[in-house]
Amino acid sequence: MDKIDTEIGPRGTLELLSQREVEALTSSAQQAKLSDLFRRCALAVLNTGSTSDDAAAIFDAYGDFSIEVTGRTRGLKLVIKNAPASAFVEGRMVEGIRQHLFAVLRDIVYIGTDISNTDLFDLDRSEGITDAVFHILKHARVLNPGLQPKLVVCWGGHSITRIEYDYTKEVGYHLGLRGLDVCTGCGPGAMKGPMKGALVGHAKQRVRKARYLGLSEPGIIAAEPPNPIVSHLVVLPDIEKRLEAFVRLAHGIIIFPGGVGTTEEILYLLGIMLEPSNQEQQLPIIFTGPSASADYFRELDVFLKLTLGEEIGDLYRIVVGDAEKVGQRLSKSLRDVKKQRRRDGDAYYFNWLLNVPPEHQKPFDVTHESVAALCLSRDLPAHQLVVNLRRAFSAIVTGNVKDYGIRMIDKNGPFELHGNSGFAKALDKLLQRFVAQGRMKLEKDTYRPCYRVIPG
Repeated sequence: MDKIDTEIGPRGTLELLSQREVEALTSSAQQAKLSDLFRRCALAVLNTGSTSDDAAAIFDAYGDFSIEVTGRTRGLKLVIKNAPASAFVEGRMVEGIRQHLFAVLRDIVYIGTDISNTDLFDLDRSEGITDAVFHILKHARVLNPGLQPKLVVCWGGHSITRIEYDYTKEVGYHLGLRGLDVCTGCGPGAMKGPMKGALVGHAKQRVRKARYLGLSEPGIIAAEPPNPIVSHLVVLPDIEKRLEAFVRLAHGIIIFPGGVGTTEEILYLLGIMLEPSNQEQQLPIIFTGPSASADYFRELDVFLKLTLGEEIGDLYRIVVGDAEKVGQRLSKSLRDVKKQRRRDGDAYYFNWLLNVPPEHQKPFDVTHESVAALCLSRDLPAHQLVVNLRRAFSAIVTGNVKDYGIRMIDKNGPFELHGNSGFAKALDKLLQRFVAQGRMKLEKDTYRPCYRVIPG
């Protein structure tokens, strides 16, 4: 396994840090926490292109990797040792990886200094959490008041078939032809395909300032390192703030086939759209994939209607095997988005008026005890059940790909999900289908379930 030592500095001004911010990484007790977090995220970025989504294995393989921030009067530099050689070409770091590395540094330091400052942001209140999400995006300079509503968020699995991946590129191509920008979770699979397709569509239309936004968080970035097309990378503190950033930035959302992570995103989104205060919100949601994925969407649709009620189907449209139709329908729907934002006086670049309830914002601390305590029953009101369901899927994501989650499962065994018999059966069936279809991990042949469904 080849490794390289190097020293690099940032280009431009976006990732330059003040002396106070540099000190946060080079002194005091805070330094150890921030430095370790930055090291882990930096290794994930440098490991871009790896086919492994086992975060623990990645960190173990590069146990001797180190990255040190050193201050200079004219800025800073990074001293890197034992970095993955795949991040370099002829001894020089790939420019896209270099940019992502300093974007990670920018966000980790900002989160660790300003966002964690309780005098500036009250993260115990819903408004404070939303304000923190806004300022992280503002600090990363991805909020542009001068742009029309044209940002399409694309969700989907990192472990998908070749047919599904090619279809995501085709959809992205039709978005690009219509001048629409793309935002994804920034990783491989359905997060890369739409960007790759849009790149061609934008080139054909000579769109010179297209945006390819990637939103990540420290726990997931090792399993889903930024793909090379991402032009603006933002690292949010946790999965809940990452999800809120997605929905507040989005003018439309496309959902491709995926596994538990994609289902978690769907439940988060639908849980918000179920809120009565969001009934007037215009946010087109399209589930789409190739004809070969028809069964996947049929099973997902059945599960969602079984758990959340038949009326949930009114919030989304399913389009199978017609990428051009997706582009046409979304482009048309964005006109309604613009009308609604203008009517209500809301910003195009950040949806302030969308009501995200506090239970969707509070980070869920995944432990064996907290997962076992989740009540998964159709007797619960839909708005409560959807929160618990999302947390259950979040736990499975943690056990599948997050470093600390993998180690937790290795030590204590699988999580236990408790539900009444009918509900548990439906949940177990959906999860088993994900396993059979290879949607849990990239290394499909070695997957060991990190959960057990126990009927109550």
